[in-house]
Amino acid sequence: MSYADRVFVDMCRDILENGTSTEGEKIRPHWEDGTPAYTVKRFGVVNRYDLREEFPALTLRRTALKLATDEILWIWQKKSNNVHDLKSHIWDAWADPEGSIGKAYGYQMGVKHKYKEGWFDQTDRVLYDLKNTPFSRRIMTNLYNHADLSEMALYPCAYSVTFNVTAEEGKDKLVLNAVLNQRSNDVLAANNWNVAQYAVLLMMIAQSVGMTAGVLLHVIADAHIYDRHIPLIRELIERPQYPAPRVSLDPDIHDFYDFTPDSLIVENYEHGPQIRDIPVAI
Repeated sequence: MSYADRVFVDMCRDILENGTSTEGEKIRPHWEDGTPAYTVKRFGVVNRYDLREEFPALTLRRTALKLATDEILWIWQKKSNNVHDLKSHIWDAWADPEGSIGKAYGYQMGVKHKYKEGWFDQTDRVLYDLKNTPFSRRIMTNLYNHADLSEMALYPCAYSVTFNVTAEEGKDKLVLNAVLNQRSNDVLAANNWNVAQYAVLLMMIAQSVGMTAGVLLHVIADAHIYDRHIPLIRELIERPQYPAPRVSLDPDIHDFYDFTPDSLIVENYEHGPQIRDIPVAI
């Protein structure tokens, strides 16, 4: 079985058995028919994935790894906030008629800020610092810009990444680790999607700066299962589990801006059937 499966199953069981319900409370999310979208939730879920051991992809069902990669590159590489630049349609419900989701996600990554070394956007600042001051404790990004929240179609869920470099005894390459902070996580629809895409991001950035991808620490303030997802989750976590797939990158790419979803090499991905038409709260 994959390590990601074990983490996911344990997390879901903990939420279902020990979580608290928002039923009857004043909440924002709703289903397409207007019904309130209540959840069972756990506060402060922390999961750790070591990419040197295996890639954190669910095998209970397939995670669309190349589409997840396309979305993370949409944010970090294209720095786009327009759904027309995205292959999937997961953001369509929040886009305006022109396709914009406002000053969110990729927009925030692309804003240039003044530093003593010059002007950088957030992606380029991370790359610069990892190449020039890799042991800095200040290498991080933040999408939760309060000044622009009113112009965002949706407040960022995965809002901050902190990078931290360590040295392994006897190894020439430094190890790049990352903490992904998430204020809110829809466990069925988005948990492994987010884990996988930030694992790929960590791998791409590590390869760009000549490091080894290490630990991805995923910190979730509000990990929740929506009421209409509970039967789906109960069925999912009882499924057979398979070994993790082997996931790697095109070894010839060393510039972060040259990566594409096709740079991802996925081998031996055995998995259970997909869950179709998952209802999404908006």
